[in-house]
Amino acid sequence: MRKFPFQQVDAFTKEPLSGNPCAIIFMEEEKLSKAEMQAIAKEMNLSETAFVYASEKADWAARYFTPAEEIPLAGHPTIATIFSLVETGRQKLSSERHTVSLELPAGIISVEIYAPQGKAEHIVMSQKKPQFLKIHRAEDVLPAFGLSKEDLLESVPLQTVSTGTPQLMIPVRNHNALKKAEMNTKLYRKLRERSDFFSPHLFCLEGATSAGQTFARHFGTPPDTAEDPFTGSATGAMAAYLWHYGLIQKPFFVAEQGHWMERPGKAQVEVVGPPSDIETVKVGGSAVTVLRGELILENSS
Repeated sequence: MRKFPFQQVDAFTKEPLSGNPCAIIFMEEEKLSKAEMQAIAKEMNLSETAFVYASEKADWAARYFTPAEEIPLAGHPTIATIFSLVETGRQKLSSERHTVSLELPAGIISVEIYAPQGKAEHIVMSQKKPQFLKIHRAEDVLPAFGLSKEDLLESVPLQTVSTGTPQLMIPVRNHNALKKAEMNTKLYRKLRERSDFFSPHLFCLEGATSAGQTFARHFGTPPDTAEDPFTGSATGAMAAYLWHYGLIQKPFFVAEQGHWMERPGKAQVEVVGPPSDIETVKVGGSAVTVLRGELILENSS
C-alpha cells in the first residue's frame, strides 16, 4: 500500500468553494510515474492536479496535469501549491515577503509569498518571458465558438501567446459577446489539432465587478473540464497581449473570471517591461484550503 498526503485548495480567491480548485499531491518518500499522475488527475477531475516533490535545481519542483494531459506551466496550481507548502509547514518563511523558486517543465520560475501574519495571504508568480506566436484567421477560429467577426474587438489579431503555456487569445467586444460564446466540440478539436495552442482564452475589457478591468472565459474539452473557473497562465498571456497591443494604459490591473460559473476569482496582474520587449508577467492571488487527506494506492507499482 502506498500513501501520499494531499490537499485541495481553491486558488485566486479568499472564499472556500470559489475560485479554481486544485488538488496538491505531495511526493515525499517516492515519486509517482507519469502514467500514475495522469490517472490520478483524471480521478480528481479538476482543471489541474499538482504533484510536488524536492528539486535539485530549485526550492521545489512540481508537475501539473489536467484530466487529459500534462501542462508545462499553469497559474492556479502554482498559487495553490505554494500556499499549501506554507500552510502545511513544508515551506518555512524567513520574512513577511519571502521568495521561492519552483521548477516546472517550462523552466524555473520565481514565486513571491506575502505573509504579514505568518500565513500566506497573497502569492505572486513571475511567468516566463512572453512569446507572441501564430496569428490565426478569424474565419478559422470563430465557428468553433459560435461567434462572428462582429463579436471581436477590432484592430487586434487572434494570436497564440505563451508565458510558459501557449494560449489562444480571443478578444471580444463586451460581455454580450463573451456570454454568447459556446464551444462546438467537433470544430474546436479540428482547430486545436492543426494549431499551436494549448487552450483558448476569450476576454473583454470589462470587469465582472467594479473591481475588475478584464473578464474572461476559458474552455476545454472532455475529459478536461468544459470551462475553467480561473486560468492563471492564460491571464498572464492575456496581460502581455493587452500591453503589447496598447489595449491597456497601465501595466497593472485586476483580472476576473468564473463569476458566471458561480466560482468568482480574481488576480492582481503586472506586466514588467516595455510593450515591445516584455520581461515577465506577474500574476498573484489568494488561496484557501477546502480538503485535506491521504491518497491511497493499493496493489499499484
